[in-house]
Parts: sequence; C-alpha cells; structure tokens
Amino acid sequence: MATGKVRPRRSKGPVVAVTGAATGAGRLLAARLAEREEIRKVVAIDGHRGDVAGVTWRVVDIRDPLLPGRLSDVDVIVNLDLERSPDVDPRERRTHNVRGAQTVVTAAAAARVRRVVLVTSAMVYGAGPGNEVPLSEDAPLLAEASTSIAGDYLEIEELAATAHLTHPGVEVTVVRPAALAGPGVDTVVTRHFEAPRLLSVKGSTPGWQFCHIDDLASALDVVVTENLAGPLAVGSEGWLGPEEVAEITGKRPIELPAALTFGMAQRLHRLGMTPAPATDLHYVAYPWVVDCARLRAAGWKPLHDNAAALRAVMEETAGRHAVVGRRVGGKEATMATAAGATVAAIGAAAAIRRARKRRR
Repeated sequence: MATGKVRPRRSKGPVVAVTGAATGAGRLLAARLAEREEIRKVVAIDGHRGDVAGVTWRVVDIRDPLLPGRLSDVDVIVNLDLERSPDVDPRERRTHNVRGAQTVVTAAAAARVRRVVLVTSAMVYGAGPGNEVPLSEDAPLLAEASTSIAGDYLEIEELAATAHLTHPGVEVTVVRPAALAGPGVDTVVTRHFEAPRLLSVKGSTPGWQFCHIDDLASALDVVVTENLAGPLAVGSEGWLGPEEVAEITGKRPIELPAALTFGMAQRLHRLGMTPAPATDLHYVAYPWVVDCARLRAAGWKPLHDNAAALRAVMEETAGRHAVVGRRVGGKEATMATAAGATVAAIGAAAAIRRARKRRR
C-alpha cells in the first residue's frame, strides 16, 4: 500500500478534510487535492486507512461524537462517506447516511470549520414523466420521502437547508450528482443494468444521464478550490435515449404499464423479495436529467460522456444478475429462470390482468 509522506506545503490555502477517503470518489478527491499547491493540507477521514499518499490520515467513524477533535485544523470538509448499496438494510443505511451527515455538520460547527460540502444526489428532484429535460439546479425537490435511498438524500438536504439556523457560523454547500458510474459503484440504478432485460414503462421515454466518479471528484475539486455556492448538479452533458442505451448494453427493453409495474414491485418489496421500494423504479423508468449550469460557468467539464459512463456501468456489472434490484446467484443464477423471475412475475401478472379484462 502506497502511504508516502505528507509533503511540506508553503501555501496559506485551506486545510481540506475528505470523508470516505479510502474508496471511490472520496479516494479520488483526496488524491486530486493532495496534488494541489493551493491546498495547505488534506485530511483523509475514513473508518480504515486507505492508500492515498501525501495526506494526513485520521481513522474515525463519521458518526463518532469525538469527530470534532479530528477537525481542529480543518477549514473545509467534504462528506463522501455514504452507503448506497441496495443490499444494506434501509434502517442501517439511513442511520449511516443521515446521522453521518448530521455529525459532520455538528462537528464542523464545534471545530469552527467554516464550510461543509454535502454530497447527495440528483434523485432529490424526483423522477417523473412530466419532468423537464434537463431540470434546472433550482428545480423543486419532488422525490418521495420514503424508506428509499432518495429519502436519505432528502433528509440530508433538509439538514443542509436548516444548518444556517442551528449553526450560523457554518456554510453548507450541496452537490447533487446524476446516476453514479465507475469502479465500485453499486446502486439501484446500476442494478437495473444487471437485469436480463431492461424495464420500460409504457408512455414514458427515460433520459439517461450519468456521473462517473472521476467527474464527481473533479467537480468537487472545483467546488472546493473555487468556493462555489450550491446547490450544484454534476453529470455528463446531455442524455441517452432508449435506442442508444439498448445499443450500448445489448439488452432489449420489456415494456409494461406503469400502474401494474409499480404496484407489483411494491408488493414484491413488502414480501421481502426485492430490496428497493417501488419508488426506486421511477429512477429507471422516468427522466431526471439535470443541467450542470453552475459548474459549467466555473469552467468545469466532465471527461466522460454518458455513453462512456454507461459502458463503465456495464463493465462493473458484467457477470452479475439482478431483477428489480435483487441480485441472484448460486442455484438461482440461470438467465432463463431466476434471473428473470421478478420481471417474469410482473409480465405474467400483466398477462393475467389483460386476459381477465378480455373475458369481461
């Protein structure tokens, strides 16, 4: 593991802390900032030590009440310690994500950290057939406050919106990436592309927009160094239509009525057969494309377009099989049976309902 020494800096610039610095976008951001001369020091925070060189490692859980003591010299903290996997129990996930963000903000205030950057998701805008494409960064937050991951993000957004009242000395900036892509990313959206066929809702045309974790890290670099105010959306330019998605993935869509699809998905979730509530399916059925105007105005450009990001999703999910967010493997891992079981159940229910209507 590359540890390296923290190189001495003459800069009078800020000390920046990055949580979740051992993996994913947190690791990428910590490494980027460590190379910047205008950053005096980078403090890497995680539950275990990572391999980023040139940073000061502080091993601590972000929910630890002792966190303020680890931030005594910090000017800016970026929170990237988020749990997104559909396999994690929703209560544990919410505790980690929301309590973690709460502790970060409270600890920052106690340690007199002047600025906190909270990463949520463009999912907070909600996904619906009537969404503008793209949505502006100041569009209303219409996601449902459910047990889903979007519900976590909404609670973090509420925390950010009220922070100036409870902690007037702390400036909080919210960053909202589009559907994440890249190594190690496992979300309800990436699970969609592990299915044998891609679910499509009749009468709706989704617009697929992604945010590669490389681009999230570079965007956060700009947010920190340019002191950008939020909210800020992050994603590849434009979006992909269904035909482009089918061409890249090599998977055909299965089109079903909206009411039946979401109703059956919710029943399967209640039975414990699928990890995500039906509201999560909205994000693979309807558009939630965002306009990254503020970052563009600051000169930021993504390195990955949507097609490249989707190919990264396909590389990451290769060999995995999931249906409505639930991975299947072992004895279940046959594409013709278990891998398509949930989609087949929804399709069968649709056929039965249509047959009953015809008999009437």
